[in-house]
Amino acid sequence: MNPEEILPQLYDDLRRLAASKLAREPSGYTLDATALVHEAWLKIAQGGIDWENRTHFFRTAATAMRRILVDRARAKKTAKRDGGVRVEVSDIACSLPDEQLLALDAALERLSITKPDHAKIVELRFFGGMSNEEAATAIGISTATAERAWKYARAWLQVDIKASIGID
Repeated sequence: MNPEEILPQLYDDLRRLAASKLAREPSGYTLDATALVHEAWLKIAQGGIDWENRTHFFRTAATAMRRILVDRARAKKTAKRDGGVRVEVSDIACSLPDEQLLALDAALERLSITKPDHAKIVELRFFGGMSNEEAATAIGISTATAERAWKYARAWLQVDIKASIGID
């Protein structure tokens, strides 16, 4: 599928996925669904990928949105640490989700080494806003397998994130 042909066809679906992801972000988040879709599109269009189908496109878009949100969280954390931005009391409440997002990203990287399908399920569900059924279809597994992978991955990520930040 040609990138110039697919975006108009899938723009509304992609914007819906971005909106579902951003709905879970703290209030005052500076990136809206349209901006996230546009940034994701720019990121994936640069790769010159010819998508096999709609599912391949959405897998790529979910990964791009994950990277954009993680990069923004890292930049925000760096700016606060380096003193480049004045930190207001209201900003402190928003820093916890950024730290959690960075911890989740690092844990997903570790999980993908041993259980790549499990990590992909989390990425598609959390960053792509897909249901278990949609994520299962996207990576070519049964819904029951996706549900088991989702349960396993959630438990594994909780343990890993707690261990990485030193919580028993």
